[in-house]
Amino acid sequence: MTGTTLGFVIFGVMLALMVVRVPIGIAMFTVGAAGYVYLTGGSVDTLLNSLKSLAYARLSNYDLVVIPLFLLMGQFATHGGLSKALFRCVSAFLGHRKGGVAMAAVGACAGFGAICGSSLATAATMGQVALPELRRFGYSGSLATGALAAGGTLGIMIPPSVPLVIYAILTQESIGKLFMAAVLPGLIAMLGYMLVIRIIVAWKPSAGPAGLEVPWPEKLRSLLRVFPVLIVFLVVIVGIYGGWANPTEAAAIGAAACGVLAVVSGGMRGRGLIASALGTAQATAMIFLVLLGADMLNTTLALSQMPGELATWVKASGLPPLFVMVMILIIYIFLGCVMDSLAMILLTIPIFYPMIMGLDFWGMPAQDKSIWFGILALMVVEIGLVHPPVGMNVYIINRLAKDVPLTETFKGVVPFLLSDFARIVLLLYFPIISLYLVHAFRQ
Repeated sequence: MTGTTLGFVIFGVMLALMVVRVPIGIAMFTVGAAGYVYLTGGSVDTLLNSLKSLAYARLSNYDLVVIPLFLLMGQFATHGGLSKALFRCVSAFLGHRKGGVAMAAVGACAGFGAICGSSLATAATMGQVALPELRRFGYSGSLATGALAAGGTLGIMIPPSVPLVIYAILTQESIGKLFMAAVLPGLIAMLGYMLVIRIIVAWKPSAGPAGLEVPWPEKLRSLLRVFPVLIVFLVVIVGIYGGWANPTEAAAIGAAACGVLAVVSGGMRGRGLIASALGTAQATAMIFLVLLGADMLNTTLALSQMPGELATWVKASGLPPLFVMVMILIIYIFLGCVMDSLAMILLTIPIFYPMIMGLDFWGMPAQDKSIWFGILALMVVEIGLVHPPVGMNVYIINRLAKDVPLTETFKGVVPFLLSDFARIVLLLYFPIISLYLVHAFRQ
């Protein structure tokens, strides 16, 4: 059996395990371990010797410390009431327009994503904050839940982003440059969602009635309340990219600053602090379990030489590079039907990355190509959070909006998916969108 054939068998068995609801981390570890034993001639002792260092080699990686720190930032923002301040601020400026409250929810999701790094946390937190207001002003169930589910994806598109950190570690890429490259695509995503809302209410005004006009003094006060959040974002992103602090130091500063803000402005007390620590620990444990499973699987794939064989085949096939890229993006969309974003990144980057780096895209330098592919992969991975049948953000929002049928929520996200596809085409053909800030503020 060739390495490529074995790789496809491993993927097939893993997907079958996931269908019967085996957790993704355990499914990856199981098939990886079985494949390793097969490739080493049925030697369990060899597998056990490999496992002795597997966990330490992964979890002793200093760069991984940024993950719990970024998650802690999001927990402080959630339990400290910063999400409410963000929503009230954006709503003060946009809420009086038709569809304005839904636009405010999307804008608040973007702001919350700048201090969170998790789409699921963004969707859950902003859903609790914005849904009561959307109901109060009579928004249709499909628009309200669709906007919040799509807006939640901004949690990983607006840096800091946990999947981007994982991508950087897997590819030895600069975390700061990837964060900087994600800023413009993230803002384009936010504006695209707002445009979708505007089009929907223009076509059906009753779907998104206008809210109340807020006087300018109140607008300015709401802006002052969220100004510290902007400072935290700038300190983290500019600090990392500018070389003033490494990612771990910047994340620690950001987490500490969010903790102080949560106590001072949000009124977080001891119970909120304990909940933040517990939530961070649970999310970190889940991510690290998936990391260990992916390491076992990727070790087996490397032993089978599948990634190298596929990269060589693609390079020798003569297929147009853009065609290969489009096929990879389509695979991501299909994988999004059965996997979460983190698992997709961990599972596919070791296979797809060598392919992309071996192809020529308009003479693009290797580092630019690496950053561009990372942003494209992130953009496509987030689609999996809102398209059926998985659509984790959709289920989270629908659980909060118990009076809205699940089918209505999925109908509500369709226009936003069209916006996603348009943005991906734009980023695919114009890499400068992702690379502009990286080049403009080159270290």
